[in-house]
Amino acid sequence: MVLQSLKNCLWLSCVLRTPKACFWSAAGGGLIIQSVSNDVYQNLAVEDWIHDHMDLEKQQILFLWRNSPAVVIGRHQNPWQECNLRLLRQKNIKLARRRSGGGTVYHDLGNVNLTFFTTRKKYERMGNLKLVVKALKALRPQLDVHVTDRYDILLNGQYKISGTAAKLGRTSAYHHCTLLCNADKFVLSSVLKSPYKGLKSNATPSVPASVKNLFEEDASLTSEILLDAIAKEYAVQHQIDHHITLINPADETLLPGISNKTKELQTWEWVYGKTPKFSVSTCLNMAYKDSVLDVKVDMDVKHGRIEACNIDLPEQWLPAELYSELVKNLTGSKFCPNEITVLVTTLLKVCPQDDELHSRWSLLCENMIRLM
Repeated sequence: MVLQSLKNCLWLSCVLRTPKACFWSAAGGGLIIQSVSNDVYQNLAVEDWIHDHMDLEKQQILFLWRNSPAVVIGRHQNPWQECNLRLLRQKNIKLARRRSGGGTVYHDLGNVNLTFFTTRKKYERMGNLKLVVKALKALRPQLDVHVTDRYDILLNGQYKISGTAAKLGRTSAYHHCTLLCNADKFVLSSVLKSPYKGLKSNATPSVPASVKNLFEEDASLTSEILLDAIAKEYAVQHQIDHHITLINPADETLLPGISNKTKELQTWEWVYGKTPKFSVSTCLNMAYKDSVLDVKVDMDVKHGRIEACNIDLPEQWLPAELYSELVKNLTGSKFCPNEITVLVTTLLKVCPQDDELHSRWSLLCENMIRLM
């Protein structure tokens, strides 16, 4: 293991010292690259960079990558609808929005990611998935795996082991898919379950599916073995050397401008602000003293910001001027617990010095923050 790690380090050192032009043109017709990073934003940025910069008429590319725990949503999806954001924050799991369509997926180091780059004319999603199935069959002929009409790969006819999405540009295209090797299924099912009720959106919804790890079927199928098998099959089909080149997604000499792409994918404006317009209509059941108050909340959210807000409070529960100030400040604010926490803390400072009023205000604000 130590020798292999040393070998990989030496190999990476050679790659990063190779002049950019020579590196990308080293393999005529096809290239297989693998990221040394497990950062979801860096790896998604590599996809963007290759799509924007490479001449795919001359060279098709297979990009292999794995991420530390992350939830990745499609370009036209709503994160509040797709996952448990509070749980993501508690577990320090990253949330990313990719530039392709499709549904939401959970990534960790037990999840292999593959991206096939071609010209738009040569784009062939079914062919790529059949390549993956062929590689799996070459490893373990007894595996019952096949591609569905929805471009998923099923194990034993019922368990989804691979989801798929794509981006089609004017001349270039890429198709990426996941492959469940040994992902944490408990975390997967927990974080991909939204607690939201009363949310209405035209965003693309994910389709739930039963999943299974390949590791559960055969404990010898590690991520490394799967990556190598897929790379080998890709090399055979494209008549190129079976050689995986390691790249560092943070290397500006290899990928000029990559850091700006990575930073953009991390911004609140991209991850949350690109969410299609949605509305929230819910009832807060607030326990106060010996009773439970039902407080109806209606909000319209556009570009991740509260566009309109109405809170139906019991009469005289808060002074009218304080309620008006709350609604006024919420309107235009990010639908975000951090921003709303700062906002309500600031408003509390100008609240009359009355203990019961402070208790009511704090209770309302705590429940409003939980909405986000």
